[in-house]
Order: sequence, then structure tokens, then C-alpha cells
Amino acid sequence: MNAQSHDVNPRHGWKQRFTPVPLSVHHARQTAAAVLCAWRVPSGSAQAALLVLSELTTNAVRHGRVPGRYYEVRMAYDGEKLIGIEVSDPSEGLPVITDATPDAESGRGLAIVGAFAEAWGVRERVVGKTVWARVRL
Repeated sequence: MNAQSHDVNPRHGWKQRFTPVPLSVHHARQTAAAVLCAWRVPSGSAQAALLVLSELTTNAVRHGRVPGRYYEVRMAYDGEKLIGIEVSDPSEGLPVITDATPDAESGRGLAIVGAFAEAWGVRERVVGKTVWARVRL
């Protein structure tokens, strides 16, 4: 985890709330893909950003779900070299990096985020938390 703040000076921005059900991860990824395409983000960089977004939204659905509450996804693009991704959920529980065994079916999400993001971290909110990542093109 990185304690830096998510500091993309946005030229472009997008946010949307989603119901915390498994199908929403696919919907968030598809919607974000269309946004990145509209922003003309190069394909390889867009795919890296979408992978990070998918992992963070999956964690919000699996671990940050609070009945009756949404989670929110935000993206910012500076138009040149950085994409910022934020996923906010209402749960107070902080993310934990685990050592997944080779045969484990889960537990690698934050390691994937760390591999594809230049930096990532967590900010507490009045209700819940925001997990953010910064992807360099």
C-alpha cells in the first residue's frame, strides 16, 4: 500500500455509482472502457487501467458491501500520462494484502493492483473508505 494521495490533475473526469452485486463489476468495467475510449487513451494503457478498476470493484462487492448502500467508481485522466481510479464503498474494513497460495481462487487482487499501478492507497471517509490507484500510460 502506498500512503501518497491520488493526485491526477484531471482534464477529464467520470464517476458513477453501482449496486454492490457481482454483475456490477462487469457493468463498471464496460462503462469505464467506453469512457477511456472516448478519452482516446491508448489501448494497452486502457487495459491496464481496466484491470485495476476490475480488481478494486470486485473487492468493493466482495468485502465492502453494506446492504442498501452503493459503491462509487471515479476515474480521472490528465490527458497525457496519468489515469486515476477511485472506488469508494461504505464499509469501514480496510483492504488487506494476503499471500494467496497457487491453488487459491481469490486473494490476488491487491497484488495485481500493485503490479499495474504506479501507486495505490486507501483514504478513510466519513462513511467507509476510498481505495485509489494511479496508472501511468
